[in-house]
Amino acid sequence: MLQGCIQIALTLLIVVAITPFFGRYMARVFQEQRTFLDPILNPVERVLYSAIGVSAREDMTGWQYARAILYSNVVMGLLIFFIIMNQGWLPLNPTKIGAPTWDTVLHTTISFITNTNQQHYSGETYLSYASQMWGLGYHMFTSAATGIAVAIAFIRGLTGRPLGNFYVDLIRSITRILLPISIVGGIIMMAAGVPETLAGPAVFSTLEDPNISQAIARGPVAHFEIIKELGENGGGFFAINSAHPFENPNGLTNLIQLVAILSIPTSLIYTYGIIANNIKQAWLVYSIPFAILVVFVIITAIGEYNGNPAVNALLGSQQPNLEGKEVRFGWAQSALYAVFTTATMCGAVNSLHDSFMPSGGFVTLSNMFFQIVFGGQGTGTAYLFAYLILAVFVTGLMVGRTPEFLGRKIEKREVVLASFLLLMVHPIAILIPAAITLAFPDQLAGISNPGFHGFAQVIYEYASAAANNGSGFEGLGDSQPSPIAIATGAKTTATALWWNLSTCFSLLAGRYVPIIGLLLLADSMSRKQSVPFTTGTLRTDTGLFTGVTAGVILILGALTFFPVLAFGPIGEAFQIAKGIG
Repeated sequence: MLQGCIQIALTLLIVVAITPFFGRYMARVFQEQRTFLDPILNPVERVLYSAIGVSAREDMTGWQYARAILYSNVVMGLLIFFIIMNQGWLPLNPTKIGAPTWDTVLHTTISFITNTNQQHYSGETYLSYASQMWGLGYHMFTSAATGIAVAIAFIRGLTGRPLGNFYVDLIRSITRILLPISIVGGIIMMAAGVPETLAGPAVFSTLEDPNISQAIARGPVAHFEIIKELGENGGGFFAINSAHPFENPNGLTNLIQLVAILSIPTSLIYTYGIIANNIKQAWLVYSIPFAILVVFVIITAIGEYNGNPAVNALLGSQQPNLEGKEVRFGWAQSALYAVFTTATMCGAVNSLHDSFMPSGGFVTLSNMFFQIVFGGQGTGTAYLFAYLILAVFVTGLMVGRTPEFLGRKIEKREVVLASFLLLMVHPIAILIPAAITLAFPDQLAGISNPGFHGFAQVIYEYASAAANNGSGFEGLGDSQPSPIAIATGAKTTATALWWNLSTCFSLLAGRYVPIIGLLLLADSMSRKQSVPFTTGTLRTDTGLFTGVTAGVILILGALTFFPVLAFGPIGEAFQIAKGIG
């Protein structure tokens, strides 16, 4: 146990240690201050701006910024759809894989342009190298950069600055942040044992019978893997994601992935502190999601270390829960990875979340319900400050002071936008399709486990889609053809078609409605006149206000989704405790 706790503590310390350095660098990038990459990238960026007809000095309004995101994402979506549908005749297809079904391609397209990367297919058997590299890999950069751009625009608006230009922010996010780190990280991953090749599967004779051959899938994995984590994408090159030894072969690659997952969302809060010229407030805000993260890691780790009481009774001793886990990572690294990947909306996995103890299911679901620990790429930071705006309004009402944030009044428009984003979009995108699915468990859901766990499987899938996370409680019949349907002899496409189409609604609603709302909120704040600081102004850079904000986050999250958790992991925990499960 001690070794596992030390591993967890060291990983958390590394994340905290790199935050100010990375946050300061991103602030310099988006404030257009000098960085060490300028001599190389300035000429490249000027060519790109000229090619797309964009002026680096041309600012956008909230609606213009949102429209630019939507237009560019439609074009990029058409590109990925074309590539996958035509992968059969495109190059870099050594195994001659044909196109998947249209609904699987549609779901995959929407999933990757929304930075969700939810996968209803197995990458090594469904997609060619061209689809993985040109389609999915390309969108791993652009979707992540879109999230960073939204966060930066939101921070500018909060601090009274123009929102900036989406195309400039997108390009700078890729050229100065995602691409340089991915190049270095990809090289390190290759050195650590992750393959990077365009050769087809390796074929070997089996040990049992030399006359029987076995094909081992491989491909250009290393460069794919680093942006998967750095960009909080999460989609695996192989079906079992980072549990596969070619994606995550050892402890070093696992540590790199864990740090990469948290590096950008944590550092963006520090970036805010620099742009707002208030580092103290940045650290206080940082402490909210970090404290929740630590508590969630402890809850999950204790559950996995103590193991399943029913299994322990059979063994006659207490053993960690190693079901669905890789021995090379064990209970500690599996628990830490599960919390990190759902806290940040990455969605990559190095173990099977479906096999975690109920406490782990409670934490992973809660992370996706809150969306601020540390949340999605860029959007999680914006969500966190939207909660701050609500906290300012609530606290102002309680103490009789004018609600102001960074010298700008919080009025009806800001409160309505923040409330809509935090209290309506997410529940609608999760609970409505989940209710329809659960009303027809055999025809639509394809649940592999009855009772509380089956309920949690359905909720998790829609929560993962709406939060743009992408991980899953596997066991649903959501792939083409459905493994469950094959085993039962039922129709092989019924439940998969439903899951592909219904989760598309959650993917789109969970991505674009909040982005539009956040940009409108930022635009509204940027247009307000700054009011002078007085003794009656409510300070937002104090420990007391930080505690109030944390309370608002926990109360709103609990009130909205606690009934769902009660019918899922909490109910399952009581079931196991009574010896029923």
